[in-house]
Amino acid sequence: MRAWRVHDWGEPESMRLEETATPEPAAGQVRIRNAAAALNFFDILQVQGKYQVKPPFPFTPGAEVAGVIDAVGEGVATFRVGDRVIGMPHGNGFAEYSVSRTSSVFRMPEGMTFEQAAAMPIVYQTSYFAFTHRTKLRAGETLLVHAGASGVGSAVIQLARESGATVFATAGSEAKLDLCRRLGATAAFHRELEDFPSAVLQATGDAGVHLVIDFVGAPYWAGNLRALRTGGRLVLVGFLGGSSGELDLGLIMRKSLIVRGTTLRARPRAEKARLCDAAAPFVLPRLADGRLQPAVDPQAFTLAEVAAAHAYVAGNRSAGKVVLEV
Repeated sequence: MRAWRVHDWGEPESMRLEETATPEPAAGQVRIRNAAAALNFFDILQVQGKYQVKPPFPFTPGAEVAGVIDAVGEGVATFRVGDRVIGMPHGNGFAEYSVSRTSSVFRMPEGMTFEQAAAMPIVYQTSYFAFTHRTKLRAGETLLVHAGASGVGSAVIQLARESGATVFATAGSEAKLDLCRRLGATAAFHRELEDFPSAVLQATGDAGVHLVIDFVGAPYWAGNLRALRTGGRLVLVGFLGGSSGELDLGLIMRKSLIVRGTTLRARPRAEKARLCDAAAPFVLPRLADGRLQPAVDPQAFTLAEVAAAHAYVAGNRSAGKVVLEV
């Protein structure tokens, strides 16, 4: 099979598309003939050697796929050859075939395309975990999400809407702002043309929001604290803009704020499987009936164009998840 392989730390252009052995599923695993694979920003960081998970060389990036099962390992009774599924192979997604444990495989909802399916698992699970395990988002609360047109941001908007919250978002272009509104944001603010804390305070009658979900990190730290109401919560999901900056502890104390971090990627597989099971009853029915719509960027890339796809993501040009057609 063809697979992208990383032999040393570097830029995505340094990866090699190679012929390699098609993997065989071990006990408790299935093999998926990949039809689509989604890109995440952490794939770029992993290729560069800057991510917390560092597989041994050579390795194949890619953590989300959708396709058809073409082989099952010993003891697998929940899936069979021919099933259309979503898989999280813990790497090895940028290839024609991948293997996943059955605990990380889900049947595709009817009517969903392979591209939509590949764009779904990590973003919805990350968002659901942030809402339910790192903080409790309640109906009637207000929420601000940054990078609202990103994969996780688009999922946050939809899940918060489905939870009965009022959602505000930031994004970097009119097209992305429009996407945020279509997904359910009550208002969306241009990150370069508007001062988002002032805009949030105006939209909430100077009260501020109950919750901020942030992927940007240090550059937005002070603004996030300003935008929160007394007793508000800040959940840090990423730090695309940097992780170091000036810290104002006084404002945290005066406003009785709660600050929490969250990540799923580095958690033990068994724990991630439990979290997947916990999210499924809320997420999967809403995906099946269309209340949740995975946001897929309209720019199509093939498996051979993975370097161009990474450059597209790194250049902050995407609106929704970027997906490779395998």
